[in-house]
Amino acid sequence: MAKTKKAATAAKETKRLWLTYPKKVIQQPAIYELGHKFKVVTNIRQASVTEEVGIVSLELVGTRDEIKKAIKWLEGLGVKVEPVEINVIEG
Repeated sequence: MAKTKKAATAAKETKRLWLTYPKKVIQQPAIYELGHKFKVVTNIRQASVTEEVGIVSLELVGTRDEIKKAIKWLEGLGVKVEPVEINVIEG
């Protein structure tokens, strides 16, 4: 059992993403739901929300499989998901 737990810990990775929310999703607590539906830790690094669009820089920590499932779920809501290319939010 100890090997399994150690392997699961070693498999964790961090992804930094830009999320662009369409107007219809802005009022939905999508990041909250994401943290409850999937085994990922969410960390909002930056956000800007208007009545028309929401843009969020989100850090996800979890296994590659859980992160992929979480991204697919967000895209299913209509959220555009893109990787952060330059590490401008470090610190």
